Amino acid sequence: MTSPELTALVKAKLEATRAVILDVDGVMTNGIISIDDRGNELKAFHVHDGYGVNALIQNGIRMAIMSGRTSAAVEQRARELNITDVYQGLTDKSAALAEFARSHGLNYVEIAHIGDDIPDLVLFGRVGLAVAVANAVPRLKEAADLVLTRAGGTGAIREFSDLLLSVQQA
Repeated sequence: MTSPELTALVKAKLEATRAVILDVDGVMTNGIISIDDRGNELKAFHVHDGYGVNALIQNGIRMAIMSGRTSAAVEQRARELNITDVYQGLTDKSAALAEFARSHGLNYVEIAHIGDDIPDLVLFGRVGLAVAVANAVPRLKEAADLVLTRAGGTGAIREFSDLLLSVQQA
């Protein structure tokens, strides 16, 4: 895996990160929403991303999920990964960000957000570290502090986890 080039500012933001917020569709998944003939929504999650989330949690990084959609599959995956802060069906991610930060005593500069599309811009403008997956829309990539080399649902979270921990443990 090729790591993105780190500027001194991005490295400092990684060092300050104490929490990570994940978008779901396009970040935790590849962005494809499958619906079976009974109307059940199916999502596929990459196992490497799960390992990366667990590594972050084991190293004291708080994790949260924030999504505009609501899905039972997301609830199940969050339980499997021991992510207790799950916000779904959001029309305003900034309100969820405020609640998350307040409930855990975090300053916004200590929070990273990984996103892929326009609804993530509201968080990009508030958190300390804005991260885009490789296949994010161009406007989000332009607003990001860091653009990963991997696409959503294909190990992007693991790439970020490995990068964050390598910087913090250096």
